[in-house]
Amino acid sequence: MSGQRPVAEEQIRMTKTRAAGSLLVTLLMMAFAPHLAARTPQAAPPDPAQALNAALAAACTENAADFANYLTVENAAAFQKLPPDQRTSMMKRFVLVDTAGRPLLSGDDQGHRILRCEGTDASAEFQFGAPRVHDNLAYVPITVAGGNTIQFGLVREDGKWKLLSLGLLLIDIPQLQKQWSAQAIEDREQDVIDMLQNLAAAVDTYKRGFGKLPDSLAQLGPAKDGVSPDAAKLIDADLAAGNKDGYKFRYRVTAAADGGAAGYEIAAIPAEYGKTGKRSFLLDKDEKIHAADKHGAVATADDPIIATNNTAAP
Repeated sequence: MSGQRPVAEEQIRMTKTRAAGSLLVTLLMMAFAPHLAARTPQAAPPDPAQALNAALAAACTENAADFANYLTVENAAAFQKLPPDQRTSMMKRFVLVDTAGRPLLSGDDQGHRILRCEGTDASAEFQFGAPRVHDNLAYVPITVAGGNTIQFGLVREDGKWKLLSLGLLLIDIPQLQKQWSAQAIEDREQDVIDMLQNLAAAVDTYKRGFGKLPDSLAQLGPAKDGVSPDAAKLIDADLAAGNKDGYKFRYRVTAAADGGAAGYEIAAIPAEYGKTGKRSFLLDKDEKIHAADKHGAVATADDPIIATNNTAAP
């Protein structure tokens, strides 16, 4: 029995040593676990092209909620604050289609992913190239119809790929929103100039047809039956009502000067200054268009004359 005691004592000593070692390892893991977790990247989809495909599909269907899922936290918050029409406009820019469409996914003989957005009046096709991934950044080349290639940048955020850039343009929605709003105002103001010229042509046509100037824009509007002095069918209903595309139109007949024939003026002012437009316009009796930023007030004949397709600025 005395010979077995040292063996038993040695087994007890080894057991205690292993237990102490296991405890030390456990304590070390507990101590460094937060640092290891912070350094270990979260799992991301193996192919960032999948996220880009989903983002383009959401833009194709004009599903703002789904599209926001593929924006960074800051951009998603800014996107949700945009007016609905601006959210839709942004998604249209991504898929190059003006109406909500149907996304169709296919592939070619080389294994390239192809997304086709079929809109009501037009379609756009996107061929995906091989993604290049560098840590938390990924770049996916997209070839659109006509052979132009666009590079989409994505960043990994909370384990998911989010849109970062479009070509060389960083997707910064708050800044882009300001630029797009300014461009939308410029486009709308140009449309107003075109509408004033169309109104001038309509008034001239009315005068030749009925021998007098119309008393109001309403008389230039749609006709239910035949054309008459009260419904000449020369302009659409919105313009005849004096409200179109974010502008208010006001027509008035001016008194004759020095025994001459009566004339007319048409004013156009933003319905919401700063949002639907900034400049006010006036078509004078000589069919020249004056324009100025009047902070929502009516333009006058003293304001600068602008160059149009029919006139040149002095």
